Amino acid sequence: MTTTPPADPWIEAVAARLKEAAQKRAEAYATPTEWQPIWKQPRKPKSIKAKKAEPAKQRKRLRAAGVRRFYGAQSPRPRPRPRPRPQPRQNRIGSAAARRDTRALSRMRHSNAWLW
Repeated sequence: MTTTPPADPWIEAVAARLKEAAQKRAEAYATPTEWQPIWKQPRKPKSIKAKKAEPAKQRKRLRAAGVRRFYGAQSPRPRPRPRPRPQPRQNRIGSAAARRDTRALSRMRHSNAWLW
């Protein structure tokens, strides 16, 4: 003989709320039919006020950079001289003989031997 507990109205109400919440979540996560990625959506035109504010912001930014540069140059501590950028290394695909010649010439240049 199996006995089932009597139906508890509180538990039934909680179960109904859970089911309803699960259904709402499923609806929220469903992909909308008219969805587009943000970069495909048409751009919202800028207002005239926003358009006019852009160059003013840029001028302000550039002026601030100029002031920083000026006061940086006035600074008493010495600054290192800007070094020239290193040239990109040549790729390794090439004539091995040419590399050997170059190496030999380089050794000669750095040695104290006289070329007669």
